[in-house]
Amino acid sequence: MDNWFKSKWFVRIISLAFAVFLYAFVNVTVNSTESDPTFSGSNDQSNMLDDVPVDIRIDEENYVVSGVPKYVTVNLQGSPGNVTPLSLQRNFDVYVDLQGLEEGEHVVEIQHTISKDINVYIEPKTIEVTIEERASEEFSVVADFVNSDKLAEGYKLIDHVVEPATVTITSSRSVIDQVGSVKAYVNLEGLEGSINNREVPVAVYDTQGKELDVRIEPESVQVSAEIDNPSKSVPVTVETTGEMSEGYSLSSISANVEEVEIYSTSAILDDITEVTTEAIDLSEVTESGTINAELRLPEGVNAPELETIEVTIDIEQMHVIEDVPITEEELEEGLNVNYIEPETALMDITVTGNQSNISELTVDDFRAVINLSNLEQGEHRVPLIIDGPEVEEITVTVALEEILIEIN
Repeated sequence: MDNWFKSKWFVRIISLAFAVFLYAFVNVTVNSTESDPTFSGSNDQSNMLDDVPVDIRIDEENYVVSGVPKYVTVNLQGSPGNVTPLSLQRNFDVYVDLQGLEEGEHVVEIQHTISKDINVYIEPKTIEVTIEERASEEFSVVADFVNSDKLAEGYKLIDHVVEPATVTITSSRSVIDQVGSVKAYVNLEGLEGSINNREVPVAVYDTQGKELDVRIEPESVQVSAEIDNPSKSVPVTVETTGEMSEGYSLSSISANVEEVEIYSTSAILDDITEVTTEAIDLSEVTESGTINAELRLPEGVNAPELETIEVTIDIEQMHVIEDVPITEEELEEGLNVNYIEPETALMDITVTGNQSNISELTVDDFRAVINLSNLEQGEHRVPLIIDGPEVEEITVTVALEEILIEIN
């Protein structure tokens, strides 16, 4: 062994080997330092960019892809002169290149167009995607009207039109087969008139009501809707309750309008032939005149132009005038009259009419007359004639239209 160290060639070989080892060690250390951001220069800058959109490069005419995130996070590391403007301008692309791949599932790397002078770290770095055959199909659009119960009072949706009536949906065949409905939602809350060509976005749902992420062409449709307030003219009937007080009778009662315009849905209006007032209590009416009465409207019906109406009431009062003397005319000389029915030559009469016309009438305004011409002795029934003032719309009645007398 000692002889080896004394050998000139042995020492040279050992020195060469040590030099090679040292060179390799230094070279590996330098490379590792350059590639590891932990050992980057103290002047390097690191910027984290969120919500960076991901482009998809694929044959869009024939294929669709799922599994590609809309956004990724990109970490930029490098000199401030490179990183700062790139972070502000974002003038680079992040994408997945799926061209040339067949249908099925694939694990692909998210790529970018950023300069190699900057270290780029994308999260996630790789993704699993599914490539499927592209399919397009035409579907009818259904206008779905919401808050129809919150339309202005009395208004109703009559008819509607969607233009265009169909849209083309594009996605994978498996997604197209899941389509359950295509809707355009229209809010009717508070509307007091029709809708003309309102632009409404289209949404696509599967059979479970979950919205599908598909391509829709066009993305919105125009909806026109006829919103009306159906009405109908019907006659008005005055409703009464109770009985007139003693001494009064109802001559007439009528509304001051013959018809009223009512509003509701067509189905409700079809069953209505008239409307009535709230019942007027006749027991509380003691004079003719005009009163206001509310309309009694069925549920769901309104009459905004005429919620109350005027009702004219004409009543008659009965006024009894007592002990009107009976006057005898044309009685032959020498004869006397005895009264059997009535027992005296007095008669009560009843006057019925407008309160103002009869209130001041007295016994002096009337004559009760019997004509006894050509009557012989004995019992006779003779008509009783009542003479009175010429007052319009009064009626005079007596208990006996004929009286029974005896002539002696």
